[in-house]
Amino acid sequence: MKKKYLIASAAVIMLSCGSSNKTSTSSTTTKTETVSKSTNNVNFYAETITEAELKADLMIYASDEFEGRLTGQPGQKKAVEFLKKRYIDLNIPAAKSDGNYFQDVPLEIAKSPEATLTINDSKFELGHDYVSVLSSDSGTINTNEVVFAGFGIEDEAYSDYSSVDITGQVVLLKSGEPQKADGTYIISGTSEASEWSNFRKEMTLKRDIAREKGAKAVLFYAPKDYKNAVKRFGNSNGRITLQDKKEQLYFFLIDTKLATAILPNIEKTQKQATIKTTFNLDYKKVNEEIHSENVAAFIKGTDKADEVIVVSAHLDHEGIKNGEIYNGADDDGSGTVALLEIAEAFKMAKNNGQGPRRSILFLHVTGEEKGLLGSKYYSDIDPIIPLEETMVDLNIDMIGRTDPKRKSDNRNYIYLIGSDKLSTDLHNLSEQVNTSCCNIELDYTFNDDNDPNRFYYRSDHYNFAKNNIPVIFYFNGTHDDYHKPTDTPDKIEYDLLENRTRLVFYTAWELANREAKITADKVAE
Repeated sequence: MKKKYLIASAAVIMLSCGSSNKTSTSSTTTKTETVSKSTNNVNFYAETITEAELKADLMIYASDEFEGRLTGQPGQKKAVEFLKKRYIDLNIPAAKSDGNYFQDVPLEIAKSPEATLTINDSKFELGHDYVSVLSSDSGTINTNEVVFAGFGIEDEAYSDYSSVDITGQVVLLKSGEPQKADGTYIISGTSEASEWSNFRKEMTLKRDIAREKGAKAVLFYAPKDYKNAVKRFGNSNGRITLQDKKEQLYFFLIDTKLATAILPNIEKTQKQATIKTTFNLDYKKVNEEIHSENVAAFIKGTDKADEVIVVSAHLDHEGIKNGEIYNGADDDGSGTVALLEIAEAFKMAKNNGQGPRRSILFLHVTGEEKGLLGSKYYSDIDPIIPLEETMVDLNIDMIGRTDPKRKSDNRNYIYLIGSDKLSTDLHNLSEQVNTSCCNIELDYTFNDDNDPNRFYYRSDHYNFAKNNIPVIFYFNGTHDDYHKPTDTPDKIEYDLLENRTRLVFYTAWELANREAKITADKVAE
């Protein structure tokens, strides 16, 4: 355990907030003053977050010993053991009720399945005429009918399932949504299409509805998006995904040749029907199962313990490529060590009888670089803390460097993303906290809804935001060493890392101890 300061109940020491320039760390070796248990002295605890301790942790965490922390590989196992030991040394308990700091995240390395498909004695080729989207178990289907369920929509304004039963059936669906004769959309009631016409969203929605209604297999016809789908799913070898533990479902995107072999007039047909056709599928799954871990520690609140603040960072990186280790010091070693320092500061306050009023979950997630997999597993499958009790997520991903493309000479900045997307209150609080403590330039460049980089969707906060949980994403932007073996600890600007970590701490402190609960006044997109 790192030794910090002895906390008793004698004198009150008032300390300054983080400076806008390089902050001296000399106090970390001389400070032995005590803090009154009756004083809610946030500044004292913020000052315990120092360059020196951030650097000490990062020099270990982003060292060659950790082999680039590739998801599911030995280096990542060393990383989670390091985090576990740090929380044990800090005497911060595990978040899980069984005392285990690790939340197992079942993954698999996707490999193209082996499959043969014939329809009416015509053979169709996997990867050309159809692509497998879900990783399904090995099995066969032999049937003499396919149910056409139109657009596959189940909505208050419209349903394709009112006249068909798809239990145990092979189901044919097509993309898009119905329109009236005047061109307006039935679901929206306007000339604007709804989410049922957004390929990424509709594919997920239609898949899940068909699964809930008992379909055995789904053939999804989306001709405008099929070529891109083939590029994405046609050769998935090596792609790491979550293991799908839901009800078994074969889900295929299909091309026009296959769709018209079942229903020749599918483009113009909307009426649901059971089509007499022979359908024979032999499917063999060849994926390799692997396992990874989220690391979760927890400080229980006092009088508002059922309202929980999540502070998150991802623990993984790119591993070793062509013999070179991708250390990931900024991405996201910087966020990882920041999270440890914030946790330690809150634990010191807890030990001294100074809150927090609300509980805090310190969540290190795996598989971010593979598609936000650890946070997706947490939010969609096995939340340790019920999502309805989760008030906000503060996500830290790359806060140790500067963006060379940024058009400003002020290096003391941070990009904030998402703070106003769901909660006006959270955004205002964030601004006020920064003004009172840190005076960092808050840059909202990448918060624009039209940001071509789509950073809002590219880090772990998004899996909370999509569930209408307010978020803030703290980010320094990319740089020349982003996702390269040159992202090493010596490149980190530790004074900035200290200031930014303190900002997150101050924000979390205010969220944890204010009287009013942060709520979402907007709806997730």
